[in-house]
Amino acid sequence: MDADLTGKLLIALPGIGDPRFARSIILVCAHSPEFAMGIVLNKPMDGLTLPQLLHQLDVPVEIDVPEDLVLDGGPVSSDRGFVLHTDDVVSEGATLEIDGTYCMTATRDMLHSMGSKAAPRRSVLALGYSGWGAGQLEYELAENAWLIGEPEADLVFGESHEAKWEAALGHMGIDSGRLQIRPGTA
Repeated sequence: MDADLTGKLLIALPGIGDPRFARSIILVCAHSPEFAMGIVLNKPMDGLTLPQLLHQLDVPVEIDVPEDLVLDGGPVSSDRGFVLHTDDVVSEGATLEIDGTYCMTATRDMLHSMGSKAAPRRSVLALGYSGWGAGQLEYELAENAWLIGEPEADLVFGESHEAKWEAALGHMGIDSGRLQIRPGTA
């Protein structure tokens, strides 16, 4: 598979085989023949909110920061923060433009922006990311571990984490109740 999946959603199928990714949806932030990386959008950290994390990191807050939950972005670099955000705020040389709508920045400057009047229109903070080596994601796709979908703002920034997986399938016209773990036989 030679298609660039940057900016696409990966929607875990029931037979994915890795419990860490069961019912996950992931925004692919970068994809090349050598690697892929993305952020899980629907697995919040247990009780950790954005204001709490900003306080823990001694980031000054000058606005009323929403009580958004911090996401568990994946098992790689789980001690590092990644901010998915709208393209109205960028950090020169540090912001990765994912597509024409979404960006990712992993700098302390973006955390400062999130606590100030210069905050992006919409954003979400994740700790860690999901990563694949050369050919690994393509293999998983060939093994029917993931569906590929289009991101929607409610899936990327929405707070209904429990409902995002079914909503992502619904955007594709798929009823989750009709998905099977094993393929049928003819």
